[in-house]
Order: sequence, then structure tokens, then C-alpha cells
Amino acid sequence: MGSGRILVAQGGGPTAVINQSLVGVTLEARRFRDVTRVYGALHGVRGIVDEEFVDLTQETSHNLELVASTPSSALGSTRDKPDQQYCAEIFNVLRAHEIEHFFYIGGNDSSDTVRIVSEQARAAGYPLRAIHIPKTIDNDLVGSDHTPGFPSAARFVAQAFAGANLDNAALPGVYVGVVMGRHAGFLTAASALGKKFPDDGPHLIYLPERVFELERFLADVKATYERFGRCVIAVSEGIHDASGAPIATLLAKEVEQDAHGNVQLSGTGALADLLCDAIKARLGIKRVRGDTFGYLQRSFIGCVSDVDQREAREVGEKAVQFALWGQADGSVAIRRTGFYSADYALLPLADVAGKTRTMEDEFIAASGTDVTDAFRLYLRPLLGSGMPDAFRLRPAPVAKILKR
Repeated sequence: MGSGRILVAQGGGPTAVINQSLVGVTLEARRFRDVTRVYGALHGVRGIVDEEFVDLTQETSHNLELVASTPSSALGSTRDKPDQQYCAEIFNVLRAHEIEHFFYIGGNDSSDTVRIVSEQARAAGYPLRAIHIPKTIDNDLVGSDHTPGFPSAARFVAQAFAGANLDNAALPGVYVGVVMGRHAGFLTAASALGKKFPDDGPHLIYLPERVFELERFLADVKATYERFGRCVIAVSEGIHDASGAPIATLLAKEVEQDAHGNVQLSGTGALADLLCDAIKARLGIKRVRGDTFGYLQRSFIGCVSDVDQREAREVGEKAVQFALWGQADGSVAIRRTGFYSADYALLPLADVAGKTRTMEDEFIAASGTDVTDAFRLYLRPLLGSGMPDAFRLRPAPVAKILKR
């Protein structure tokens, strides 16, 4: 090792445990005597290009531990989606600062950035070890059993729907909750873990892995409402028709787009409003309410899985070990062992970069509007300990006198 300098950055949407990975990298790297400096880039790859670094070597271990248990991205993040030229600028800055180990915590786009920078370093003959550390609430990175950030977001979704179900049972009607997930329905499917009794909601779950048909949706809602006298619905922001067009764009008069040209699906609340309007107009049900979870599910400070915290720390630690003891760049992956335990592997960047995992068929019920027991068994260990529970009265009816 020459300079002994390493750089870590955070990209994409924040999560409840992304700082665990940051601190895992920092503290593990400081245990290696050959590491002289641990730098952090402010606001992801944008901070690298702008040379906005902070020296994490000077942070106390105590404060790092406090930051680790705090949701959101302590270094700040970015939605920049680097192309080849952008990555060339990143590499030029890394070389100028004699950075020899580069760790980027993020999702699909982040893994692709690491891949391109790694290739450029190889082409230039520069000794850079580049490691992608997984993070995404969508759980859509290929090669991993699951990704850090997803379990805590799933815990929030499960609890939120458990609460919405209690509210809906007290004041019956139709409730629609729109959950993040453009292409993968894992997070929306997590709503099923909030159910306890057979008649609990969500009664209907709509995922982007299945084609959405408005007429069938309305028929499902009508049948459920007639059966239970109410209906709780979980909907992924990415539901689409047979052509792949997002339902939000088909029902809305105007649509917004983000910096990458992607249609804004959940940030506006439009999809929930549009579905609620269709239910009111077509089914004649008066009490219809809708929510868009939006940012709430990403970094909710009071709802964090202890399993997620532990694994997010460990992927950061393993990234440093793979980088300093290994001979290859790559992406850290979580592998499930036993009933539930986690192990870690380093996958080739080309196997992960730019690819998207969707929910496996075995996790989706034949109806297309529910999940299977296989999914429940898959997710439950990840939600962690201390999940709240709901109970019901066991009413003993009193005989009527006047209304017999």
C-alpha cells in the first residue's frame, strides 16, 4: 500500500441503516495500520468531482457510533447518474488525491459507477481497489438474498399497514396505500406481514411484477368490500398495464419527471388519488381514503430492524476486508444460511451493475393480489425483534331488549 488513503461515499436514496455501513467502513479501516486516512465525500459522486472531502479519521469512535444509529445519509447523497465522462472525472480526482481504495454505498446505479471507475483505473494502470457496498429499500440488487435498508423499510410498511387496518376496521371503508417500488414489489409485499387475523388487511396487494387492469382492480375491490364490509389495499407505485406504461401516467392528466427522465410515481400522491377517485366514481363507495408513503418509509427514525442494523454494519466491515485482503474489485452480497443467518460474498461488478431484481414467482400468490407463505417466511426474520402486535376484544354479546 502506498498512500494509505481510502475514500467512502453514499449515493441514492437514504435509508435507516446506511450510516451503519459508513461507520463499518470507517472503524474497520482504522484498524489496519497501513491505512493513513479515511476520507468521506460529501453528497456522493458529486462531492468527489467537486473535491468536497471530510477526514473521517479524525472522528471519535463514540460519535461515529451515534451517527451509525441515526437514519439518512450522514455524508449527504446525490441523484447524479454518472456517465462515462463523469466517471472519468471521478477517477481523475481519486488519482490526484492518491486514493487507493474506493467504497461506494448505494444501489444499482452506484454499482455501475463503481464498475466504470474500476475499468478506467485498470486501463490507466492505476492501483485502485473499488468496492460497491449494497444499499436500497427496493431490495432489487441481483445476487443478494436481500439488501441493507430493505428490512427496516419493510418493517415500517408492515407496521403502517397494521395500523391502517385497525383504523379501517374501526371506521369501515376503502383504504389505498401506495408504496415505493418502481420495478420490484418487495416493499409493497411487506404490507402482508402486518396481518394477524384472517380478515385483516391488506386484503389486496398489487405489485409491478404483475399486469394491472383497472377493471379487474375495481372488481376485486367490490368483491372484497362486499365480503368484509371494508377493504385495505397496498399498491406499488410501479404498477403498469400490459404495454408497460405506468398506471399513474394513464390516469393522470399531467405527469412529472425526475432528473433522469423517470416519471414521478409516488412523490406526488397522484396514483393514490386517482385510484380512490375511480373507486368512488365506479363503485359508489363514499368512504375512500388514500395515502402515499413516499419518503416516510426510507429513514423513519423510530422503526429500524436490529437485524438490518447489524448486517448494514457488517457489509461495510466486509467491504474493507475484501479490499485490503483481497485481489479483486466487486460488490458485497448477503447470503442466507440456516433458518436465518447471514454470510457475505464478493460478486464481480459486472454481475450486479445496472441489473434489477424483481420478486420471484414463488413469492406471489396465484391470484396476483397477495403473497405466498414462502415470502412471509423469507421476510419475517429480516424485520427483527420487538415487532408490535395487535389484539381484539372477545365480546360477550348482551341480549337485546328493545331491538329484538
